[in-house]
Amino acid sequence: MTEASKIAIGADIGGSHICCAAIDLSTHKIIHGTYREEKINNKASAEEILGGWSKALSGSLSGFDKSLLAGIGFAMPGPFDYANGIALFKRVEKFDNLYGVNVSEELRKLMNLDASIPFRYINDATAFAIAEAWVGKAGNYDKMIALTLGTGFGSAFVDHGIPVTEGETVAEMGCVWHIPFKDGIADDYFSTRWFIKNFEVKTGKTVHGVKDIADMINTEPAALELFEEYGSNMGHFLAPWIRKFDANVIVMGGNITGAFGIFGKYLQKALEDNDLHVQLLLSDLKEDAAIMGGARLLVEDFWVNVKDLLPNM
Repeated sequence: MTEASKIAIGADIGGSHICCAAIDLSTHKIIHGTYREEKINNKASAEEILGGWSKALSGSLSGFDKSLLAGIGFAMPGPFDYANGIALFKRVEKFDNLYGVNVSEELRKLMNLDASIPFRYINDATAFAIAEAWVGKAGNYDKMIALTLGTGFGSAFVDHGIPVTEGETVAEMGCVWHIPFKDGIADDYFSTRWFIKNFEVKTGKTVHGVKDIADMINTEPAALELFEEYGSNMGHFLAPWIRKFDANVIVMGGNITGAFGIFGKYLQKALEDNDLHVQLLLSDLKEDAAIMGGARLLVEDFWVNVKDLLPNM
């Protein structure tokens, strides 16, 4: 990256929206006026989905001189071929019509960008972790486990700012959502749907999300029971991975962290019961984390350390 190319666009691809902004790579700040968000129908045609992404990205690009563009970095959910920019969404109830599409090629056409402009991709939870180590709360820690708690259970292991995706100290693919736990896998127990399903089992009541349950904490005994179970389960599940990786901090983001004041003490107790004393932190970057993490892929000395990890994600 030359001095003349010091602005990257970071994009967070969500299941129903895209958020993106231009990041000044010398100051690590979002450039004022470049933040864009578009709602996306994930059941729509490939043309409609890509058109929505292109609209948002072009909006961010319009906020600065295009000659300064270092490239675009995407925080992308899986399954996805992060090394080659090809969508592999299948059986995940979103973006099915993008399967097999080369996202880079199609977006370059829509945005009229030259093939020399890099388009780079990384798992969305890993992008969150990268940002937390770069400009967030984990900057002073060596070994971090990052968790995104929401629709899914995202995770990443980071050592001195670099994601770790293989080896004896981390789970396969450098994440833990797929690891067996109780009667299923971790994602079954630490995502929003666990709360919704089990609240209905306990009370017969239907809720739309974790906040609804948190709002009933003083009136519905089952609400507190669920948060206690959630925090305790998470602590016991994470304990062996924290020990293997020798993590000294866990940074959490995502909608469920809005209820950390309720479940956090049960998570802490479960970790202490496993003789672990790791720092628990909540992200201040919030929605900007994945955008910042995506943009950092355009910092060349960082990219050199990350690009060979992509096939493992």
